[in-house]
Amino acid sequence: MTTSAPLYGWYGDDFTGATDTLAVLAQAGLRSMLFMGVPSAEALAAAGPLDAVGIAGAARAMEPDAMRIEMSAVGMFFQQVAPPVLHYKVCSTFDSAPHVGNIACGIQTLHPFVNNRWVPIVGGQPSLGRYCAFSNLFAAAGTGGAVHRIDRHPTMRQHPVTPMGEADLRLHLARQGLEGITALHYPLYDTNADASTNALDAALQDLLDNDDAPRTMAPTLLDLTTPEQLATVGRLLWQQAQKARLLAVGSSAVAQALVAHWAKPTPPAAPPLTLADGPVFAWAGSLSPLTAAQVQAATAYQRIPVDAQRLGNDPAYAQTLLAAICTGLQQGQHVLAYTGPTDGTAANITSAEQVAQASANLVDRVVQAQAEHGTPLRRIGIAGGDTSSHVVQALQLWGLSYQTTLCPGVTLSRARSQDPARDGLELMLKGGQMGGTDLFAKLLGEG
Repeated sequence: MTTSAPLYGWYGDDFTGATDTLAVLAQAGLRSMLFMGVPSAEALAAAGPLDAVGIAGAARAMEPDAMRIEMSAVGMFFQQVAPPVLHYKVCSTFDSAPHVGNIACGIQTLHPFVNNRWVPIVGGQPSLGRYCAFSNLFAAAGTGGAVHRIDRHPTMRQHPVTPMGEADLRLHLARQGLEGITALHYPLYDTNADASTNALDAALQDLLDNDDAPRTMAPTLLDLTTPEQLATVGRLLWQQAQKARLLAVGSSAVAQALVAHWAKPTPPAAPPLTLADGPVFAWAGSLSPLTAAQVQAATAYQRIPVDAQRLGNDPAYAQTLLAAICTGLQQGQHVLAYTGPTDGTAANITSAEQVAQASANLVDRVVQAQAEHGTPLRRIGIAGGDTSSHVVQALQLWGLSYQTTLCPGVTLSRARSQDPARDGLELMLKGGQMGGTDLFAKLLGEG
């Protein structure tokens, strides 16, 4: 599936999810690069020929006006590059709200830059324990954990910024302003291959033919409950993308579906992760119970608790933390700094972006201090979607390429930077719901 022009473009609404899509495509043999914003001509030239071009963004944490500004520039870029499929990569739990990370706003912003009326929204990702049945989303609580309907999920129902109070994704997105959502439900996929193809084709054509409103957009939610359904969904997407360039919405299951349809050979196992070359620095900015358990299990690290509110407001406190982290690293210890839970008040929620930015600034200062000391970091890990997005921006990287997969949904990438001290930095970015409790041990390359 290699070509002189990209087959696939994607915009990730946070950096952690964007690297998961990078991993899916790279493991399938596609020449793939994830850029940290709309790439310059120089960055594109440095990346070389690509089959898949990604842009990592931060729309998940943005208000609608800011989303429109960022995503309009993304849309214009992909209109020029013209991949048949433009994937708006959203979190697999679809957590979003009218006022922040509004998925409907993102769809409405990107859609004018493609040609196809149809907007498929892929609702599940079985590889991560995400299942969409009859338009309702279900999600596992942690890797291999119990599966809950998303509005009853122990973490997502009480997310501090975007709590999920509705499991039917049609209603969830309609409340954000996406009108006229139709659906294709999984029983259509579960007949034999020929019957499934015919039934889905007929159902989709019926939806498009009977759209009685003169809209330029026809969004359709697609169930996804098993890995076996991926190729069927991918065929439907690719078939429509051959007619006109297509905007597809969803988690990395969009990429998985197309790869399955293209019948790529089974990818080899991810290359083994070697032992870290020197001390590893990790920062956990996620407030999820799973991340808390991962921090608790990280006994190979010097663990340094961080007062998130003081970090965002007290420069002297940040300086003290910097000194403590660098002292540990320069003594040859792995260091894990982690923020604790807040009390969930409106003031704390309002300051979440401030805290993420302050965290990113401190991580950047640690990387710089270690380089100046003559002991540059070669591997770091960041937990938390918003924190990861801010950290990568603060590090002033221009791109990420795939290195290996630590566990489903968690990728180790290799950084590209104009700064020789940062070029080649190994970087793990993970969302709050991803990984087993031994994740930070795995980051060390200890098996």
